[in-house]
Amino acid sequence: MTDLVFRDDAYLRECEARVVNVNDRGGIILDRTNFYATSGGQPGDCGEIEIDGLGRCQIATTVYDSDKKIVHVAPEGSPLPQPGSSVLCKLNWDVRFAHMRMHTALHLLSAVLSYPVTGGQIGADRGRLDFDIPDAGLDKLEIGEELNRLIQGNHEVTQQWILDEELAANPELVKTMAVKPPMGTGKVRLIEIKDCDLQPCGGTHVANTAEIGEVYIAKIEKKGGKNRRVRLAFR
Repeated sequence: MTDLVFRDDAYLRECEARVVNVNDRGGIILDRTNFYATSGGQPGDCGEIEIDGLGRCQIATTVYDSDKKIVHVAPEGSPLPQPGSSVLCKLNWDVRFAHMRMHTALHLLSAVLSYPVTGGQIGADRGRLDFDIPDAGLDKLEIGEELNRLIQGNHEVTQQWILDEELAANPELVKTMAVKPPMGTGKVRLIEIKDCDLQPCGGTHVANTAEIGEVYIAKIEKKGGKNRRVRLAFR
C-alpha cells in the first residue's frame, strides 16, 4: 500500500518516493506520496514528478484504481519512470492549498447548517454542499455572516483516529447520508475544528480556520422536495 504522507502533513509540497509500478495505461504507482487521490468530493492533486535521470513528468490528476491503489496520471506521451526509480513528487501547491481552504470551509458550513449532508463537491475557487432540509427558508447573507465569523475565530484544525467500533457507537459523527466513511481497516480518521465541528474525513485541511479567508454564499438552489444545494465561493 502507498504511504499517504499527506495525512500527517498536508503542507508537504515535495516528497521523495520510489516507483512501485507503472500500469498498462501509464499510471504511476509509488511507495509513498503527498498527492491526494480523488475521493469524498475532493479532486485529485496535480503537479509533476521529477524522475532520476529522465527529467520531469507532469501529473494531470491522481486517482484510485479498481484495486484501491493510488495512481498518478500522466498525460499521454509523457516520459514514464521504470519500477524501482527514485522520484521527487512536487505538488501544484496553489491548487492543493485552495482545495484545503475550501474543504475546511465546507466542514464549517456543515456546522452552521446542522442538517444531514446528501452530497458535496470541492473546487479551487468554489464548492458546494447539498442538505436534506424540509423547509427552504435559508438566508444567504445570514449563513455567510455566521460562516465568516467562525472562519475569523482562528479555530485550530486537527486530526485524530478512533476505532471502527467507536464510530459505530457514535453514529452522530457521520453527517453525510450518501457517502459513509471507510471502515474495515480498524480505525477511522476524524477532523476536528476546535469548538466547531468533528466528523470523519480523509481529505486535506488547513491548520487554522483563519487560513481560509473570506467566503460568501454564491447561491442556494432547490434540488428536490427536501434537497437544498448551498454554493460557497472565495471572495
